[in-house]
Amino acid sequence: MHTAQRSKHLLLTALLASLSMFAATGASAREDTATGPNGKTATRSVDREKGSVTSTTTGSAGKTRSRTAERSKAAASASVTQRDGDVVQRETVRTEGGSTTTVTSSSGKSATAETTRTETGSTTTVTGANGKTATVEHERGTLAGKVKERRANKQ
Repeated sequence: MHTAQRSKHLLLTALLASLSMFAATGASAREDTATGPNGKTATRSVDREKGSVTSTTTGSAGKTRSRTAERSKAAASASVTQRDGDVVQRETVRTEGGSTTTVTSSSGKSATAETTRTETGSTTTVTGANGKTATVEHERGTLAGKVKERRANKQ
């Protein structure tokens, strides 16, 4: 995609996102159409129900991208079908002590993020499709307390 086409595409995408934010919040289904600077249009339809959202965006060339998401206290899942037909799926399982999320591509490759929560913080380990891992530890505390501590350390 050429730079000019790409910027027009980004502008149209931003316009669609803006339209969807200003739509009626009480509606369970809606459809928005946006027209770009060259007169090309894109249409986005969204259906919402408690715990689920389905959206479909169709560009001026007729190509479609869709997303379906389901949520509950114990789990969440999402499936995105790209314009080229590739599908990416995300599955999350939540427990009292953390969560596990797995993202799988059309090619079958997957990555996993496992988070464990404690009273003092959390640890998240991400395992990529290539088998490599990275771990992030987060210590809990109030933001005000952390700011005070940083200020005291600077003096």
